[in-house]
Amino acid sequence: MTLDMAANMGLIAKECFSNAVRVTDRFHVQKLALEALQEIRIKYRWQVIDIENDAIEKAKSTKTKFEPKILSNGDTIKQLLARSRYILYKNKSKWTENQTERARFLFELYPDIEKAYQLCQDLRNVFENTTDKIYGLGKLARWHEKVAQAEFKSFNTISRSIQNHYQTILNYFDNRSTNASAESFNAKIKAIRSQFRGVKNIEFFLFRLTKIYA
Repeated sequence: MTLDMAANMGLIAKECFSNAVRVTDRFHVQKLALEALQEIRIKYRWQVIDIENDAIEKAKSTKTKFEPKILSNGDTIKQLLARSRYILYKNKSKWTENQTERARFLFELYPDIEKAYQLCQDLRNVFENTTDKIYGLGKLARWHEKVAQAEFKSFNTISRSIQNHYQTILNYFDNRSTNASAESFNAKIKAIRSQFRGVKNIEFFLFRLTKIYA
């Protein structure tokens, strides 16, 4: 059974399917790391907004015109941090030319974001390039060491969560099982429900689903 890291789901699986091998879905693990990365980006963005607001107020008091620093790609620092959101979800190999340039500025100005981005990519590589549970255990241990050295509070929290679910995470390497198909199906159901602005007749709704997707 492929699950997320929710305690209630793990308990249900343990009680109802006691002989099943439980697997923590790799995409939920990676999602936690990506959220930690975005948290660091957002923290810097708020700092830049505060600095810019202070500069605007100072310019008003001195009756001068405020002009934010503009990078060679046309972004201000605030825009750079805002527009880098989706770049950080991607692997470098999938960046466009403009995204590569934006990432270069971002990493030069904020080395912590680059370090956190690399931690996310290292975790992804563990899942993508490992086929043996023993090697997976060793690679995850080395990843934990990198997290400890980086001293990011949010990543330390994720590291502890992974350690608490070590066994089920390592079970992924047996058959590389994910619940991607179930998540995709769930997204389709939500899309249909949203299209019709809710469901009144549940039986008819389930009937439609069976006709469309059975």
